[in-house]
Amino acid sequence: MTTTAGYAYDTDTASTRVGEHEYALELSRRWYTPANTANGGYLLATALQALRQEIPHPDLIAASAHFLRPGTAGPARITTETVRIGRRTATGQAALFREGREILRVLATFSDLAAAEGPTAIIGAPPVLPPPQECVNPIVDPMPGIAERVEFRMPRLPGFLRGEPGGTAVVEFWMRFADGRDADPIALALLVDAAMPAVFDLGTVPASSTIELTAHIRRRPAPGWLACRVGTRFLIDGFHEEDFEMWDSTGAPVAQSRQLSLIP
Repeated sequence: MTTTAGYAYDTDTASTRVGEHEYALELSRRWYTPANTANGGYLLATALQALRQEIPHPDLIAASAHFLRPGTAGPARITTETVRIGRRTATGQAALFREGREILRVLATFSDLAAAEGPTAIIGAPPVLPPPQECVNPIVDPMPGIAERVEFRMPRLPGFLRGEPGGTAVVEFWMRFADGRDADPIALALLVDAAMPAVFDLGTVPASSTIELTAHIRRRPAPGWLACRVGTRFLIDGFHEEDFEMWDSTGAPVAQSRQLSLIP
C-alpha cells in the first residue's frame, strides 16, 4: 500500500474521532480560493474522509453535497450517519460544522472499485492534449491557497485568462496535486472542484460559488497527470451548471461531476 503521509491533502483533510459518529479537525487556509474562503471540494473531502472511517467498503463512488455557507479556516467538527450497509454498496451521510453553524451536508455511497464487474461501454473520449511538459502553466504567480496546492497545464491559455473571453465555456487541461501526491477516489471529489470555472469564458465576473456538487467516481485512477474537460452550457439569472470529466494517465475515465453554481 502506498503511503501518503506528509502530503498537504492528507494532513488537511484528516480528522480525529471525538465521540460516537463525531470527528474534529482544523480546516486549513491552504485550500482557500481568491474569495478568501475554503474551496468547496476541499470541504467535501474532509467530510468524506470522516465518513469513510465508518463505511466498510473502500472506495467512494458517488457523493452529492449541498453547500450551505462559506467555509473558513479554524476548528471544525463533522457528524456522520451510516444509512445502509449492503453487499456491494454502502451509503452514509455527513455534515460539517464551523463555529456551531452547518457549512456542508453530503450523502455518499461507497463500493469496492477493484471488485467491480459488469457490462461496460465507454462512448466518450478524453481530451486530446499535448504532453504536460509541452503545455503552459496558466497560473504564473499563484496566490496563497488552492492555487499552490493543485497544478495545471493547458495547450494554450483560454480567452478569459488573456483578457479576451472566447464565449465557448469549454476548457481542457491536465491537472494533479502540486506536491506529487497521486489521486484516490475521495481526492477526485476534491479535484473536480479545483479548476477555474469555464463560465468565465463567457465574460462574467471571475467569481462563482458552488451551491450543489454531485461527483461520480468510475475507477481508481492510475498514478500521474489527470486529463480534464470542463464546460458550461447554461447561464440563467446568474446560476450556471458546470460539467466535469476526468481521465487518468492510462486514458481511463475516472470521474465525472456536475455542479450548480452562482455568479455573484
